[in-house]
Amino acid sequence: MRFNLEGLEVFFPYDRIYLEQYQYMRSIKQTLDAGGHCLLEMPTGTGKTVCLLSLITSYQLAHPNCGKLVYCTRTVPEMNSVMEELGTVFSYRSEQLRLDREAAAAADASNTQQAEDVAMMDVEESAKSSITNNNTEQQQQQVRKRKRIYGPKKNGQKENMGPIPYDGGAGGSGALALCLSSRREATSMPSGVYDLEELKKWGKGKNWCPYYLTRQAINHATVLVFNYQYMLDPKVAKMVSKELESESIIVFDEAHNIDSVCIEALSVTVNDRNLDQATRSLGRLSSEVSRMKASDSERLQREYQNLVNGLVDQGLLEASANEAGFASNVLNPDVINEAVPGNIRRAEHFISFMKKIVEHLKTRLLTVAGPRGGVISETPLAFLHRMITTTSLEAKPLKFAYSRLSSLLRTLQVPNLDDYNALTDVADFASLVATYSEGLPKFAIIMEPNGSSIPGASDPVIQLACLDASLAIAPLFKRFGSVIITSGTLSPIDLYPKLLQFEPRVSESFNMSTFRPCIRPLVITRGSDQLPVSTKFDDRGDMGVVRNYGSMLVELCSSIPDGVVAFFTSYSYMESIISEWDGMGILRQLTKSKLVFIETKDVVETTLALDNFRRACDSGRGAVFLSVARGKVSEGINFDRHYGRAVIMFGVPFQYTLSHILRARLEYLQTNYQIREQDFLNFDALRQASQCVGRVIRSKIDYGLMIFADSRYNRHDKRTKLPGWIQNFLGDGQLNLSTDTAIAQVKHFLRVMAQPVDQNKLKEVLLSLEEVEAMNPPTQMIEAP
Repeated sequence: MRFNLEGLEVFFPYDRIYLEQYQYMRSIKQTLDAGGHCLLEMPTGTGKTVCLLSLITSYQLAHPNCGKLVYCTRTVPEMNSVMEELGTVFSYRSEQLRLDREAAAAADASNTQQAEDVAMMDVEESAKSSITNNNTEQQQQQVRKRKRIYGPKKNGQKENMGPIPYDGGAGGSGALALCLSSRREATSMPSGVYDLEELKKWGKGKNWCPYYLTRQAINHATVLVFNYQYMLDPKVAKMVSKELESESIIVFDEAHNIDSVCIEALSVTVNDRNLDQATRSLGRLSSEVSRMKASDSERLQREYQNLVNGLVDQGLLEASANEAGFASNVLNPDVINEAVPGNIRRAEHFISFMKKIVEHLKTRLLTVAGPRGGVISETPLAFLHRMITTTSLEAKPLKFAYSRLSSLLRTLQVPNLDDYNALTDVADFASLVATYSEGLPKFAIIMEPNGSSIPGASDPVIQLACLDASLAIAPLFKRFGSVIITSGTLSPIDLYPKLLQFEPRVSESFNMSTFRPCIRPLVITRGSDQLPVSTKFDDRGDMGVVRNYGSMLVELCSSIPDGVVAFFTSYSYMESIISEWDGMGILRQLTKSKLVFIETKDVVETTLALDNFRRACDSGRGAVFLSVARGKVSEGINFDRHYGRAVIMFGVPFQYTLSHILRARLEYLQTNYQIREQDFLNFDALRQASQCVGRVIRSKIDYGLMIFADSRYNRHDKRTKLPGWIQNFLGDGQLNLSTDTAIAQVKHFLRVMAQPVDQNKLKEVLLSLEEVEAMNPPTQMIEAP
């Protein structure tokens, strides 16, 4: 449908729209009009992605001065889903604009025909009648065509990917002018939607490398789909996102963990293995420099001259379009605008400089792992002072360690940069410590004698932990006019402005409009023997709790058809409880009703297990997938329809509270933002639990069970931190249940949901075009130029 939203013509590729979708788009438009940032919580399975894309691309069409849409999400499956929705939106808009052009051309032809020959009245009347009939037939065809719902084919073929077939594309210029400077070839790329496969296909047809093709296309595209790191990690963002105009609209979807991503982008961990690899890398670099001195000394001299002048850092010297920019891992503009110090400009001097840093870090690790060692926590200033005193290095060159290494690797044209990852981490560590050593400590350096997850293994580590999530995202809030942070699980929503240090113009949480209670949250606090169940540290090893959890899973899997997903609080807890269940014979009972698949830390194994899980569900055998909160499966993997009729959350997924990094961050939040320790821990655990159970529902006609198996969920301070759209379905009758009572409710819910969908009731929650237009006050429509 095409409808007017407060003066903006919105191209929405479906005939009807949910009320919350309309409200969501209105909030986004208000944010864009006000030129500010927003926080929006939209229930899962309500078409959040298509709303974002429809509204913002329509806004771009109506406002030519509006910049790019940069859509950031976390995982590859989520990125693929966004590209498919984008193809749907642009295909619909393209055909609608084509129909408009045809209607306008027909009207022009009618006017021309009427003015040609006034004397031939009979011929004129006949022509008018013919044109009117044609126009009437064309309008009827347009109405029929506009009722088509655009989307990917059911067999998985992406029909909306690649070039848009209609002339003029979807409202853009119609082509991208591209040139690969190294080959001096120029061509035009048709307007369209290009995912990775389409880019490879188009590049292969032109005999162009898809990577460099993409680097060129970024500057011309109107919509970019990025991973979070492309915007939040300074090392990557400087190379990829530096050309984005300030009018660009930045969207962070599935942003419930955005503070954690910001912290990870500015945190570095170094261990013995890294330092040994860094030493070998420095040896290879030294050999490469000697070889180049003998064969091509002019290239090293040119690099030295550039560094002397400081041209690269100051942006006065343009790097080749095919090469990465002069990378920087820091956000401080004072550092970026300075010239590289003289004592590390020569390649051989810089290599000697890095060797001193590596040796110092090795010495610190030996001290930590020694008999008098232990956990040591220092501020960056104290660590830097000790490094300078021990090595006689200066603080200023340390700030440029990462930038100087990037320049040297590029000059030497190193073929395999992965071999230098450990050395890059060391340079990153040194630059961050030197840059953020002054002022209020926003980093903590924690040295532990055993950073390994393997019990008894000795693996001393030095961890540079960022404590302030706002450091990474603050440049985006300052640089871009509108940053949209959205997810299905942002509750409590008022904590994010404190964590990210910004003021949203719009902050809103939407409810789910339903024609039937399609989700059923249940809080199970007791087993069949009435003993409380919980994963808190004092109870998790109790054999009664282990047995009750096993019996609960067996009974639920016996009562629920198709797919069931169970989440545990950590890998170690999942491994221990599965081992106990195997000894009790619970796994043998479980396999009688469903096949069992388990998530591991290996990505390939987990992907294979997911594929076989879906095959088991498709064949009717049924399956249960045992996975971990904060793992791969809990982020971006959807268990819609028969793949997920129930999600069971065993326990409350708190972080490991004895972690020294977590303790440092909690202290920082308490001191600087007045966020209490328990409030943050509850907030973090409940958003993870909400994200896990939210995998079960992906549309209004879908249905599923959300089972919270821990007595602590019955407490008011826990369950009130669940998203409002889940709390709306969580009545008193679903609280404080035993396994037996829960099973009775499960069977009743599934019996009701198994009935055919009442299409009339479904239409009651879907707004037609007339109902949408009636909700808008009469305003002047903003038309595309």
